[in-house]
Amino acid sequence: QVQLVESGGGLVQAGGSLRLSCAASGIIFSIIHMGWYRQAPGKQRELVAAIRSGGSTNYADSVKGRFTISRDNAKNTVYLQMNSLKPEDTAVYYCNAVIQQVVPLDYWGQGTQVTVSS
Repeated sequence: QVQLVESGGGLVQAGGSLRLSCAASGIIFSIIHMGWYRQAPGKQRELVAAIRSGGSTNYADSVKGRFTISRDNAKNTVYLQMNSLKPEDTAVYYCNAVIQQVVPLDYWGQGTQVTVSS
């Protein structure tokens, strides 16, 4: 089994910064893909940022230039540095990982709340 444990959410004023972390543990042959999604009340879950095993990244248009995703392969950990936060960034942020086991499997973290006050 694989677990994803997130940390780093909280309350911050507009313009501030937060750093989210997500550590994968368990039986992991290799991590194919890790990413962050978010879901605001009444809205669908959306991709925020993703990073592949080769290091390529992609971002939602709404966070480009403000958020940075990175990965520590030795620690099986992905980070999301969030700068210049806006009230519309308020959501529950979920870590996602596609992990190679016998077959590639999709895992989700429990979610961490990010609240940006105006």
